[in-house]
Amino acid sequence: MARIGVFICHCGENIARTVDVKRAAAWASRLPGVVHSVEYRYMCSDPGQKLIRDAIQEKGLTGVVVAACSPHMHEVTFRRACQEAGLNPFLFEMANIREHCSWVHEDREVATQKACELIHFAVEKVKRNHPLEPIRIPITKRALVIGGGIAGIQAALDIANSGFPVTLVERSPSIGGNMARLSETFPTLDCSQCILTPRMVEVSRHPNIELLTYSEVQEVSGYIGNFRVRILRKPRFVLEEVCTGCGDCAAACPVAVPNEFDRGLGWRKAIYIPFPQAVPAVYTLDSAHCLNGPRMFPLVCERCSQACSAKAINYDMQPEVLEREVGAIIVATGYELLPAEQAKEYG
Repeated sequence: MARIGVFICHCGENIARTVDVKRAAAWASRLPGVVHSVEYRYMCSDPGQKLIRDAIQEKGLTGVVVAACSPHMHEVTFRRACQEAGLNPFLFEMANIREHCSWVHEDREVATQKACELIHFAVEKVKRNHPLEPIRIPITKRALVIGGGIAGIQAALDIANSGFPVTLVERSPSIGGNMARLSETFPTLDCSQCILTPRMVEVSRHPNIELLTYSEVQEVSGYIGNFRVRILRKPRFVLEEVCTGCGDCAAACPVAVPNEFDRGLGWRKAIYIPFPQAVPAVYTLDSAHCLNGPRMFPLVCERCSQACSAKAINYDMQPEVLEREVGAIIVATGYELLPAEQAKEYG
């Protein structure tokens, strides 16, 4: 037979100003299974927590509901109080009657009715809870960072310098992100490249960092501590380990398209390097603009291959799917600038 205790917090005046807490406590006392229902000014205080511990021990409570603020603030506090009194901490539920009631309603009657319903929901939930015990499981001590801008670069370096391996995935041919396009940084007007490029080089040379550019995360499965990630590595049609970055291929290429790096103000070739300080310093063949077409068949132009003395061009490269197991994932995918022409109200 359930023996539930309900504890309603005033939160000073944050809740009590809008919610009739005395009426809510009286209403909760009549719910099936509730054997104890009180209201108190600050449930999170030491005296408030003592009320919970004493009621558990004196009335043999099998479940506890606290109607107060957000669980993000004090769920751990109240679970600990339950545990100290001998009640499994997972036989506890919290009803958020501050953010969901008193802070979003002006009508006292409406706020009180809603608070009562939330308390009712929590009571029914805690009746169905089962005692749980924490367990320890092995985790994968490797991290995945998605996004190779300055945030992803710094995150990867911080983790790698702590002794853990990192896989850094960037969808474009080079890391650097939006910061690589800036001349100065606010508010000190420091040279952005002076800050960024040493970190880019450090990422490429760090023994604990696996750098996967021109790649995208396709699928993530698993759970915190043990994720399995599928990564699509797009073909560059240029062998990274062979390319010297000399630029002869780009000089020979007959195709010119607007350059994304400078927002279309300049031009680049179908085989290109995003910017002079790119990492890795390897050319990429843009199959969407190459005369050979996306499938590289039939070959109607081989000027880049003919110009490459290192023989780094490989038209037969195919997309490759890699799998990595990681324990943590950091998403640092950056931002896109708002097209100014869409903001008509600003002229």
